[in-house]
Amino acid sequence: MAESWLPWGKTGDEHLMWRVKMDDDARAFATLMQRWQKPIHSLCARMTGDVHRAEDLCQDAFARLFARRKGYEPSGRFSTFLWRIALNLCYDELRKLKRRPELPLVESAEEDGEVAPSEGLSPDAIVAGEERAAAVRDALQQLAEPYRVVVVLRHYEGLKFREIADVLNIPEGTVKSRMAEALSQLGRMLAPALNEREVLCNETKPRVTLAI
Repeated sequence: MAESWLPWGKTGDEHLMWRVKMDDDARAFATLMQRWQKPIHSLCARMTGDVHRAEDLCQDAFARLFARRKGYEPSGRFSTFLWRIALNLCYDELRKLKRRPELPLVESAEEDGEVAPSEGLSPDAIVAGEERAAAVRDALQQLAEPYRVVVVLRHYEGLKFREIADVLNIPEGTVKSRMAEALSQLGRMLAPALNEREVLCNETKPRVTLAI
């Protein structure tokens, strides 16, 4: 059995993908989909700015993963293999559609793992939070793809710099420099909108935050 070759636990992603590769194990593949569908959808939504198209891209990513199962090698992380597949689909989509009219990125709190606004929050506070989230999403879509992807992988998907470097196949130092430039650009884009909100609502000075 292929299982005896592997050092990983029976529920590890690499082990499950090996079972998919060697035995076309449908249950193992279903488990991988259940674990990774949400983060892959989130990645596609933030890269393309369209949550509805992201649903199709997410399904395409898993279809491509299964189609390429025989080429999978367990020497690296399964997540790196899957992130690359999903990102390539996002790049293809962005190239195909060029600079299509941007659609609003509507997200639910449940999809992002966020807690719904408390009933104790004032209407102004709720509106301010929604406007800040919309400003961040709009600014993110204005970043060039090399900068957008490092922001998405780092701040939204929680990857470490070395993991991002593996996914993108670039030096870790390049990832860090792109991140610094991306945050600088975001800061310049977001400052006017957030400062305007500060004046209107007499709030404390807002800071650029990506935890939205």
